[in-house]
Parts: sequence; structure tokens; C-alpha cells
Amino acid sequence: IHRVTLTDLKPDSKYQYRCGSVERWSIEFWFKTRPSSGWSPKLVVLGDMGSVNAVSLPTLQMRTREGSYDAVIHVGDIAYDLADENGRVGDNYMNQIQPVAAYVPYMVCPGNHERHYNFSHFRERFTMPGSSENLYYSFNMGPVHFVSVNTEAYWFLEFGFKLIVKQFNWLLRDLEEANENRSERPWIVLYGHRPMYCSGISPECWQDAPTRSGLNKMFGLEKVLHDYGVDVVFWGHQHYYERLFPIYDNVVRNGSVDEPYLNPKAPVHIITGAGGSDDLLEPFSPVAIPSSAVRNLNYGYTEVHFLNSTHLSLKQVATDANNTIVDEVMIVKNAHGPYK
Repeated sequence: IHRVTLTDLKPDSKYQYRCGSVERWSIEFWFKTRPSSGWSPKLVVLGDMGSVNAVSLPTLQMRTREGSYDAVIHVGDIAYDLADENGRVGDNYMNQIQPVAAYVPYMVCPGNHERHYNFSHFRERFTMPGSSENLYYSFNMGPVHFVSVNTEAYWFLEFGFKLIVKQFNWLLRDLEEANENRSERPWIVLYGHRPMYCSGISPECWQDAPTRSGLNKMFGLEKVLHDYGVDVVFWGHQHYYERLFPIYDNVVRNGSVDEPYLNPKAPVHIITGAGGSDDLLEPFSPVAIPSSAVRNLNYGYTEVHFLNSTHLSLKQVATDANNTIVDEVMIVKNAHGPYK
């Protein structure tokens, strides 16, 4: 795969480009650079979308053409699977997302369906920031610091324990620096594939996730999110949408009884794994966990709009129901920082 790094780009500018060689050139694409200040980014977060039954893709393509979104974050399980049929499934999926990824950043993190051959297709097909071969990284967008983590390192130990240690130590350094810059970028958002909390029928939802408390109580991520004041966390893996109340250490920590998302006292977890694949949707358990606020079984994705330094709008778009908004919430943080 040929990669090109563009330099000396001007802020708030539109650039046209083509890909190819003297033998054949693509159609003309374009992208816009970010404004230097005063920006309210709006993006999509979704997970578990494949090349078959990609229900959310037509809406995503349409709204990208309309200029509705500044970026897309795909929280793992891509194509089902990138490596299948000697990579032809991955090739087809890359063509399917071209009407999106050619115009806005298409950010990814690894899920369990990317594990084949030590994540080789995932490592080679995408180019994320940093030097970790796409497995974990961070980037800034307007008033937000985004952090991507590899949850699969905690499940597929045959790839070695070293990756867990390297990612954990990197995450501590990254979040420490992010907190030092909160006057410029107050919001910190983390995303990965497997959720720490969920209420589906999957046995994983009723077990203590190793990403949460760690392996042998080491390298757990939940305390890190709490201690460094991560505002919102997005996950996939479970094929549905679920919004949780602010939670830490299995205890709901709402801002208040009447307004749980006004100055919440812990991170807000969102599961958005209903992008659409041949694995279809997954049912919820008959009884929700106490921290579950909203559960929905439509295909769709989550719109995330950072309105300013204090207000974050979340909307769940049901792409199989005429793009109806099936959930909506405003998270308000009058101050950002580590939770007490």
C-alpha cells in the first residue's frame, strides 16, 4: 500500500487530490483541513460494520457527501473479516468505505475480528497516528483529545504480554500530557472495542472484563480513566446501542438524581456496535444492569458533536428506521479533570 504524507497544509482550506500513476488515475477527491481555532467538531462513532449487511454505510456515505461530519471512528470489527478470502473481503470493504474515507479521516481500532495473523491486515491497510502500527494512538481535534486503545491484547495473550505493558505505560504518559493541556483541549475521549460494562446476553457482559480490572489486578484501565478524568468512552463488540449512566468501579456516579449527565462524577460509557454485519444484531438480557440508561436494537451509529468546552451532544441514529434519532443526551462538564 502506497502512503503519502502531506505537509505545509493551511488551516480551514479545501484540497483536491487524485491517486494513481501514469497508467491509471482515480477520480478527483477532496478533503478540508481543520480551522485553527473556534471549531466544534462533529463526528460519527460506530462499530462492528462489515462488507455484508453494512446497514449504516449508505447513510454514512450520503451525509459525508453533504459535509455533515468531520471524521468517522470505527471501534473495531471491520469488514468481517479483513483477512478473509485471502484479503478479498478486506479489499471490497476498503472500496465500500472510499466514499467516506476519501473525504474525512476514517479512524480505526482493532477488534477481535482483526486478530488474524497478529493483526497484519489491520496493521497494513490503515495508517493511524503514532508508531504503534495502528494498535494504540492518540490525536487532537479541536477541543478534544482522542485516545484509541487495543482491548484485544487482554484477550489474545498468545501475541505476548509485552503489548499490554507497552500500551499501559504509553497511556499513562499520554493522559498525563493531555491533562496538562486541558485549558486548550478540555475534553478527553477514549475508545476501544470490548466494553467494560454491558447488558447483553453475552457471558462477557456478566464477567469482570480484564480491561477493567486488569490481569491478576495489573494493568487495568478503568482506574486510569477515572484518575485522569476521561469524559466519555466508546466501545463496540456488542451488536446494539447502549448508553450507561456515569460509572466507576461498578457504582453509578451521576451528577445528580435529576440530571445524571450534568457534571458527572465518572466517565460515561457508550456501546455503539450496531453498524451492521452478517453477524446481525444481538439481543439484550431480560434484565438490564443497574448502570444501563438506554438500550436500543436498531442498526445505526452515534453522532458526537462537541459544541464547546462544556457541552457535548450525543445522538443515536437508527439507520434502519429512516435515520430516526432513537436516543439523545447532552453531557455538560463545567469543569474537566480527574474525578474525586
